[in-house]
Parts: sequence; C-alpha cells; structure tokens
Amino acid sequence: MDPEADAEADEVRCARERREVIATARRMTDDRLVVGTSGNVSVRCGDLVAVTPSGVDYELLRLRDVPLVDLDGVVVDGALKPTSELPMHLVAYREHDAGAVVHTHSLHATALSLLRDDVPAVHYQLADYGGSVAVAEYATFGSDELARSVSAALAGRTGCILRNHGTVTTGDTLGKAYNRARQLEWLCELWLTASRVGEPRLLDDAELARCVDLFSGYGQTPR
Repeated sequence: MDPEADAEADEVRCARERREVIATARRMTDDRLVVGTSGNVSVRCGDLVAVTPSGVDYELLRLRDVPLVDLDGVVVDGALKPTSELPMHLVAYREHDAGAVVHTHSLHATALSLLRDDVPAVHYQLADYGGSVAVAEYATFGSDELARSVSAALAGRTGCILRNHGTVTTGDTLGKAYNRARQLEWLCELWLTASRVGEPRLLDDAELARCVDLFSGYGQTPR
C-alpha cells in the first residue's frame, strides 16, 4: 500500500469511487480500448458522479484530479475540468438509471459502426445488453445532440455503439460496465472476422430473446 495515497484518500470525498475511475481509465489503455487520453469513465457516488477529467494522461491522475459533478453537470469538487463527453454520461444516469458508464474508442466496434446500424446476433453474449445493440447516429463529440443520440440507442439496453466514434456501456457497477465494453469489442471483432470470409450465420430473434431471459438471473457475487 502507498501511505501517501492512503493519507490522501482519507481527506478526499468519494475517494473509493475516484480511485476506481482512475484504475479503470488506466485499464482501458492497457486493454487497447483507447489510445492516449481518449475515452472516459464515470461512476455514481450517491447523488454525485466521479468522472475522468478532460485531456489528462491517466497515468498522472491523483484522486483530487477526478472531478465530482452533480446530475446537472455542476462541478462540486475536483481540481480539473470534467471530460467534454460529460453530457453523454449524465444522460445515462438521468434517463437510464446507470450506476457507471464507460466510453471507449475501441477499434473493431468503431469499424463496425461504419458498416452497420446494429451489432449482428453472432453470439448469445448480446443478451447481456438486453438484446440487439444499436449504432447511435453520429453527432459531434461532447454535444447535446450526441447525448440525445446515445440516449435513444440505450433505450432498454446497457450498451450502444457511436457511429464514427466508439462505444458506451453502462452497469450497476463500474466493473460491469467495463466488462460490457470489452465484450462489445469482442462481438464486433467476431463479426468482422467471420464476414471477411463469408456470410455469418446469426441467431434468430426468438433465441436471442430466450438468452436475454436466461441472462436476467445470471452471475454471482463472491462472499
């Protein structure tokens, strides 16, 4: 343990959530879901949201650098400005009851967004998102228009792809949102790989709906 970091955590509001934001942002880079300072991460802390700051190397972040904002986007604590994609995060909290949000610029998902309006049913793992995953229509990054496009694509779902941009996934926890981001990238890579050599066979709507029902009770929490 780092004594200096522990001392800082004792003094910082929502320290656990801010630490989680930093760790997840760094993991996005390690897992090649983003390059440099692209992408962003947030998680609820009561009535507030801890979110990555704009344009800062994730390796340099300390707890106080991570902004805390309310659900209207007003900064209530933190040394740096929040990500320019804050409107997109806030709409997921206000309109879709998210507990955490992960936004990536992952390669295969973005590539698929240039070709399709949804993620084909190449695997039952789509059930983890509530069914078919839509591609949200393009809008300029950081804009309210993009937030509205994302909100429409997230209706009844825990993830979507942004055309010419990346992905957004949500979850009760940051861990769940992040795992969905990784899985969504894998699903897109699977379809792109298969489609290079032929026409992929897809699951039908009835089977996907059956899997959605099965996934509703899937998973355990270790004691």
